[in-house]
Amino acid sequence: MERGEYERLAAVEDRMWWTRALRRNLRAAAAPFAGTPDGRLLDAGCGTGGLLATLAHPASFGLDRDGFACRLARTKARRPVAQGSVGDLPFDDAAFEIIVSADVLCHRGVGVERALGEMHRCLKPGGALIVNLPAYPWLYSAHDRAVDNARRFYRREVIGLLAAAGFGSIRATYWNTLLFPLMVARRLLPGGGSEVGLLPASLEWLFDAVATFESALLRSGLRLPFGGSILAVGTRR
Repeated sequence: MERGEYERLAAVEDRMWWTRALRRNLRAAAAPFAGTPDGRLLDAGCGTGGLLATLAHPASFGLDRDGFACRLARTKARRPVAQGSVGDLPFDDAAFEIIVSADVLCHRGVGVERALGEMHRCLKPGGALIVNLPAYPWLYSAHDRAVDNARRFYRREVIGLLAAAGFGSIRATYWNTLLFPLMVARRLLPGGGSEVGLLPASLEWLFDAVATFESALLRSGLRLPFGGSILAVGTRR
């Protein structure tokens, strides 16, 4: 992403309803795999460090290809952050118990199959990969271009990619379902651009409440049939 997008994200990510919902869902997905306090976790493509800070994992590490983002992430998360590519992870084999990657495999310049292969290599047997990705190619919009997204996915496509990379016990669901009609209406309007920013306070509160309810549905094991994002979990065989 351009530096301006990183700066906007760093300024508002802790207060945006969408990033709050994303973090809540990722934390819940990671919780069953957080076995021991010294089990290492990698945020692969950590951006400005907001997720890394809120994962609250005592042995967590970040990685991002952008040096400016790495500096922001180190300051915000107070965790080690390496500069590097998800397609060539600078870590040993079986180095991590959990790898989280939020909206990274969708980026321009990322080879999806190669990155998944690297994540598989760096996980311990039985370790978990947790990915979040934007849904539906037909929903590609000016926002995607602004945040450097090159692709969006279908749920079955994500399952197939994880399986081909050697992951098993794959579970995947759409989310941002209840607010999806509003998202579609906004994305398909002409014009537009990056949606990184705060809505009016009343809408932030309302959307956060809706997303909190939806997160509870996901924690109960419900798989949602459609939505703006895909959350997938697979384990290294």
